[in-house]
Amino acid sequence: MARIRRNCVGKTTEQMMKVWKVAKYIRLSRDDGNVESESVANQRKILDEQIPSFFKDEYEIIDEYIDDGRTGTSDYTRPDFLRLVEDVKKGKINCIVTKNLSRAFRNSANQGKFLEEFIPLYHTRFISLYEPHIDTFLNPEIVHSLEVSITGFMNEQYAYKTSVDIRRTFDTKRKNGEFIGAFAPYGYKKSPENKNSLIIDEEAAEVVRDIFKWFVNEGMSKSSIVKHLNELGIPNPATYKRQHGFKYNNPQIHKNDGLWSYRTIHSILQNEMYIGNMVQGRQKIISYKVHDRISVDEKDWYVVENTHEAIVPREIFDKAQLLHSRDTRISPNKKSLHLFSGFLYCADCGKAMTRKTAREYVYYCCSTYRRKSQKHCTKHSISEKVLYEAVLLAIQKQIALIGSLSEIVKEIREAPVLHTESKRINNLLDSKQKELRKINTIMDNLYADWRGGEITKEEYRRMRLKFTGQAEQIETAISKLEKEKEAFAAGVSTEEPYFKTFLKYKNIDYLKRDILVELVNAVYIHEGGAITIEFAFADQHRRVLEFIENNCDRANVLESRIAI
Repeated sequence: MARIRRNCVGKTTEQMMKVWKVAKYIRLSRDDGNVESESVANQRKILDEQIPSFFKDEYEIIDEYIDDGRTGTSDYTRPDFLRLVEDVKKGKINCIVTKNLSRAFRNSANQGKFLEEFIPLYHTRFISLYEPHIDTFLNPEIVHSLEVSITGFMNEQYAYKTSVDIRRTFDTKRKNGEFIGAFAPYGYKKSPENKNSLIIDEEAAEVVRDIFKWFVNEGMSKSSIVKHLNELGIPNPATYKRQHGFKYNNPQIHKNDGLWSYRTIHSILQNEMYIGNMVQGRQKIISYKVHDRISVDEKDWYVVENTHEAIVPREIFDKAQLLHSRDTRISPNKKSLHLFSGFLYCADCGKAMTRKTAREYVYYCCSTYRRKSQKHCTKHSISEKVLYEAVLLAIQKQIALIGSLSEIVKEIREAPVLHTESKRINNLLDSKQKELRKINTIMDNLYADWRGGEITKEEYRRMRLKFTGQAEQIETAISKLEKEKEAFAAGVSTEEPYFKTFLKYKNIDYLKRDILVELVNAVYIHEGGAITIEFAFADQHRRVLEFIENNCDRANVLESRIAI
């Protein structure tokens, strides 16, 4: 920029040699909204008009530093402020001019350190045009004044209050199921009519549906899905957003290579947004001063159901969640998981069964026996063909059984009187409550023993800690039993998921992984070839049996673990 020389008559040699290298600093926060007086254009106009009056000698406007949409509560979140600091350190700048203190700082600690330490250290002049007027060259002591300190405190309080108000507004929107993110999740986009609601982005949504289909129905592992998407040349979510004109950015954007990753697939498969539930508040900023993000405990997330159209059916999503807990490692040259992968366990040692192939014969054996020690377990061998037929038959029998239970429940529901109390639950509750009363009495006596000098303070603390832990465990058990009692009191209906899930497969004549995921928790292989199947919905199964037993004498049915 042009260098401006003033009249130097009457100046000393040292004064005449002083050249002010001026930086204009401008900041506009999102919190300022559309206030015209604080706009970038208005701040620039004020600086340009008033800067000449501060220099009687030579000066040069070196650069303009603008942090638009940036908070003043921290330095490291303002890229141009950091650039300005570096230019001061390099000697490119020796004078900083800003409209007022609030444009430069919303943090009184940072303000004090900058004005009282940084500015003198680098022999730099700082000018604030508006009250409190500051010129550290003409009046260096002004930075220590009460007026400057109070202004810094008031600016910080304004930032704090604004932060609280904004957070309260955001929390209200989250509770109402309104989307407040800068960018919609992959597969969705913001509605043109309402930026707080989501609509389906069909192009990306089709990829999401494929991911769930490959994982649940076709048995592909997450790693295989990653490779498949990259082989197809489908851009990952970040690249997709940029290709479609979104000004998408995040701190790690420079590391993005356009390829899919395991973490992205894992996140999509667990995201309830895809079944129409609004999930927000997974992360939060530490404070209005510290803008680092930290993860929030899942119980504190904001989850509002049915706020937007689902991309994936709830049934498919639930199956995906069940599959996450399975041991589903596959060999490098395979894309799909084997039918029983993650379901088979040795009935004796409890370890997973391993799949082996000998020519065309496929069988399973105990992993402890094969990989660790033949002394600690036996082979528990079973052929895959025999296993398949046995599991299919057991599932068919279980479905037939549940069909019979459903008919019995229907008859009971038509009866004039229903018995909806469980003797088992009542007895357990009574027993646990007695245990709790006993422990509370012991703890009361412990205090008396300590005060009476019969035990030491250390003994009292140690024993109280022990009994407090026991009491908490019993209270948890009581809470669980009370919920179970409440559920039992509501009775049993044939519309419950327990009945619907099994009976929708009543004509089953083949097995697929998604069927196993829904109906089976585990298959235990015994030495000699016998198998035990632990079916899903064991708690509901037991509740149905109790309900029938309380209301009907002809209940003589199997438990949820069927051995064949």
